[in-house]
Amino acid sequence: MEQAPSVSPEDIRYMKEAIRQAKKAAALGDVPIGCVIVYQDKIIGRGYNRRMADKTVLAHAEIIAMRKACKKMGDWRLEDCTMYVTLEPCPMCAGAIVQARIPRVVIGCMNPKAGCAGSVLDMLHEEGFNHQVQTDINVCQEECSGMLSQFFRDLRKKRALEKNKEQ
Repeated sequence: MEQAPSVSPEDIRYMKEAIRQAKKAAALGDVPIGCVIVYQDKIIGRGYNRRMADKTVLAHAEIIAMRKACKKMGDWRLEDCTMYVTLEPCPMCAGAIVQARIPRVVIGCMNPKAGCAGSVLDMLHEEGFNHQVQTDINVCQEECSGMLSQFFRDLRKKRALEKNKEQ
């Protein structure tokens, strides 16, 4: 569960697309997390975090991308696909990844507070499950973690300004 010794140019290209998706979330005021799913060198599912915009806990980037990819494939299984996601999946998304039988997930940065690909739990490598996932981590890590850090810095500033206005 460490970064691949040689990250391919394709891995970087697809992670950059996931980053573009994450920026769409930030533009809506949502936490900037993006995801793409690739099948035979084509993106078949894109998603970005829309929890605030859609007012639902289920609107995670991975879930949205998986829904689109399943529709495109005409199947709930995504067995020959690779997922690129800017932040380590949470328990819900990790469970959905296992259920969809996605064989490989490329992760931009880890999530020490809620990650389930090794940070808090490791659901993607749980031997008790009928499917385990190859993970490659820290692909475009600086850009992915920097985007999240900036979002939360800006959010804290905004909240501080709002608090000061109330006083």
